[in-house]
Amino acid sequence: MPALSLNNQNLPYPDPLHPIVVHFVIAMVLFSFVCDVLGYFTRNVRLFEVSFWNMFVASAAIFIAVILGQFEAGLANIYPAVQPTLNFHTLMGWSLAAIVVGITAWRFVIRKRTPRKVPPAYLGAATFLVWLVCLQVYLGSKLVWVYGLHIEPVVQAMKQGVSP
Repeated sequence: MPALSLNNQNLPYPDPLHPIVVHFVIAMVLFSFVCDVLGYFTRNVRLFEVSFWNMFVASAAIFIAVILGQFEAGLANIYPAVQPTLNFHTLMGWSLAAIVVGITAWRFVIRKRTPRKVPPAYLGAATFLVWLVCLQVYLGSKLVWVYGLHIEPVVQAMKQGVSP
């Protein structure tokens, strides 16, 4: 099997794709939560529709984000200090994918049964999801801004044998 031609960031394409798709998912989950909270207090059914469709698309996009993350993590130069954070970030990513799909399925059932309201229990679960997303954002940011995964100076230093 021929080896991939990698650029200065250790990627076969110009920039990492994982953060692009992840930010799309983050925005959709957070916007969905805001729409549900606003819809709950204003009784605006249209906000519930916007919320559901955001979660629906986020459910599909999160798997693309996780798969791209796995691919790009496999191409990264992993050194011992990075490993615990990367492992936790990976575990959280797959867990979040399952949780987002589960909450979307629950939201679908709520939408079918009582389209004009969402129960407080759902809002509690959505709040927990938002908290998990924020934790995942922290871990991802740490991988890039603290450990320098796929950051050109770090990649070049490691190719020259300098270990962070």
